[in-house]
Amino acid sequence: MLESKTRWNVNRAKEELVIELASQLNIAPLVASLLVNRGFNTVEDARDFLFIEKSEFHDPFLLDGMDITITRIKEAIERSEKILIFGDYDADGVSSTTVLLTALKESGADVDFYIPNRFTEGYGPNEPAFRWAKESGYKLIITVDTGISALREADVAKELELDLIITDHHEPGPVLPDAFSIIHPKKPNCSYPFKELAGVGVAFKVAHALLGRVPESLLEVAAIGTIADLVPLVGENRLLAKKGIGALKTTNRVGIKALLRVCGAEQSEVNEETIGFAIGPRINAVGRLDNADPAVHLLMTNDEEEAKSLAIEIDRYNKERQQLVNEMTNEAIKEVEDNYPPEKNGVLIIAKEGWNAGVVGIVASRLVDRFYRPTIVLSIDHEKGTAKGSARSIEGYNLYENLSTCREILPHFGGHPMAAGMTLLIEHVDELRERLNKLAEEQLSPEDFIPVTNVDLDCSIEEISIDTISQIELLSPFGMHNPKPKVRIKHANIQNIRRIGTNQNHIKMVFEDNGVSLDSIGFGFGEKYNEISPSAKVSVIGELSINEWNNFRKPQIMLQDLKIDQWQLFDMRGNKQFKDSIANISKEKRKLISFNEELVLNSVYQDHKDEILLINDIEDAKQYSFEGSYLCLLDLPSDEKILTSLLEPTLPSRIYTFFSTSQNHFFSTIPTREHFKWYFGFLAKKGVFDLNRYASDLAKHRGWSKETIDFMSQVFFELEFVNIDKGIISLSNQRKKRDLTESKTYQLKQQQIELENKFLYSSYQQLKHWFDSINNGSLKFEEAMN
Repeated sequence: MLESKTRWNVNRAKEELVIELASQLNIAPLVASLLVNRGFNTVEDARDFLFIEKSEFHDPFLLDGMDITITRIKEAIERSEKILIFGDYDADGVSSTTVLLTALKESGADVDFYIPNRFTEGYGPNEPAFRWAKESGYKLIITVDTGISALREADVAKELELDLIITDHHEPGPVLPDAFSIIHPKKPNCSYPFKELAGVGVAFKVAHALLGRVPESLLEVAAIGTIADLVPLVGENRLLAKKGIGALKTTNRVGIKALLRVCGAEQSEVNEETIGFAIGPRINAVGRLDNADPAVHLLMTNDEEEAKSLAIEIDRYNKERQQLVNEMTNEAIKEVEDNYPPEKNGVLIIAKEGWNAGVVGIVASRLVDRFYRPTIVLSIDHEKGTAKGSARSIEGYNLYENLSTCREILPHFGGHPMAAGMTLLIEHVDELRERLNKLAEEQLSPEDFIPVTNVDLDCSIEEISIDTISQIELLSPFGMHNPKPKVRIKHANIQNIRRIGTNQNHIKMVFEDNGVSLDSIGFGFGEKYNEISPSAKVSVIGELSINEWNNFRKPQIMLQDLKIDQWQLFDMRGNKQFKDSIANISKEKRKLISFNEELVLNSVYQDHKDEILLINDIEDAKQYSFEGSYLCLLDLPSDEKILTSLLEPTLPSRIYTFFSTSQNHFFSTIPTREHFKWYFGFLAKKGVFDLNRYASDLAKHRGWSKETIDFMSQVFFELEFVNIDKGIISLSNQRKKRDLTESKTYQLKQQQIELENKFLYSSYQQLKHWFDSINNGSLKFEEAMN
């Protein structure tokens, strides 16, 4: 057996719906299954999803407060009032700022932007910034991607006679700020049909309303913020992302083109992964380490030299951010392991002075990946007496709801069910840890702490083709609530397996079923090579893709997890590197078994002598149970029944057969009855014979081995045909007629020959069949429960 890293939650589609969608939309059943499992139960819904780019954007004036908002903005433009866009320092905030800044400039506004410094000002609107805006002559402040929690700051704006328009998408609290207007799809009584817009999506709707048309030129920027902020890529977000990615492939915005160049990305091949893993992290990096203004300037500039310079600067920030994250992650892991062991903490909350508050969210994500616990990472500032940080959660634990129960000690917090940011007093950190852990204890079961992989569907190797994989791309762009499809292939035969990569830390496997093969690549799965036996049937999950090499295209699956449900046989017979072989077998699970005390004394096994369990007979064998263990059979027993008893009634997960032996009975000379007849006649003629002096000469004369002479002599002695005294053999005067098989030595020889034939010189399949046959096949393949 081989356990998977995560729990697999495999969806199953309603067959009748799959057939209908496949037929009506002319798509592969596998693709139809994906659509049904994602909630598209009618042909119309599925068609609208697949061909979302043909849809229209919702009327922006369906957003509550949009009419008075646009009226106020147009008044400000007509009166030449100074307008300040107050943004956020992440990719969504930068994109939101760029979208609204562009639309306002196009409308003739006197407008500038302000993004607070993460380290000196913190998240969201703040009083000093508003007072600066008032002194600088601004009359209207419009927030983007922030502000829904700014209750006090809204009062300050009113006091300063500044009109404040809030546009945001973060979860609104029970009380809303007293602003001039609020544009928020989740605002109470707001009838807007799509509630999951990113901050940039809300800003895009304001730009749409202000310009009186869909601002096509801003789609590429809207796509960056939408995808980078991990909002659900369904509905209007999907429309923004799909059209935006198309626009990015042909954009003339010099800042984006410069950023793509430093990323090493081909503009014509831009997709959601380019944004999620290249563009987004670089834009985020600026605000994580410094002021985010350069990122806005990059997206706004028309100067190619400035764009190039800013792109290089932003890339440098990203490299610095990566190094910082790695260092902090190592420190954070040590903090958890030393002080807050996961087995005693349902929620991990760690805090340290000097940690960069700009990357604590990334570090929290890394800790969730490692420990699979809701995690909060805080940066301590003793001068201010505060702890500031970010949180990431797991399925089943709603961060926002749980943090909301602690509002009295969280003066500043906001976020979503799976992620949040907060600032609190240092003295409240322990209380927060205690309260959240208590809530986790009430809400989460032990199983909830085992990572879950949601798998879209089961498929066979025969269903996977280049055409099917191409059709799957119709579901892109992939992201939250529309993840890249994961499929499970159950019980696949392995045609070939090998390690690849400079450090041999990856594997490549070829699966086969009914004459159809499928390549697979498992990055980081190199250590599994020694845990997969040749006859194993492997179940795998992963993402399907097309491998293109030398103008040849073939389907493949990129492995994300694998498991084997059957017991496995690892044939180590003839292996001369015992120490290396045993080192590759889990020390916690392996059980070293020997049937011969002499073997335990062998120098090869000295390092493991205290670990070796000696089994002498059937009664010994019956005392043990090896269910779930990795049984290592170091040598052969004297009787097959001992081995059978050892494996009854429960079975090990794996059996490693070394079967070392001091001598090979199978290949030694086996005397026939003619041999015995001649030797008896020879002794009758001689009367007495000195075995010590002449046995070797006799053996040489007859073309036998000395062991053959010794063996026949011992058989005759046990049958009382001869007497042996100090090496002198002579016929007995009282001998009776007896069969050779009555001799224990003769029986043992025959038995060992049969054992060696069955266990040492059989093929792998013959050996596997023997083990399978025990207990009427109880060791045979076990069907997976799911």
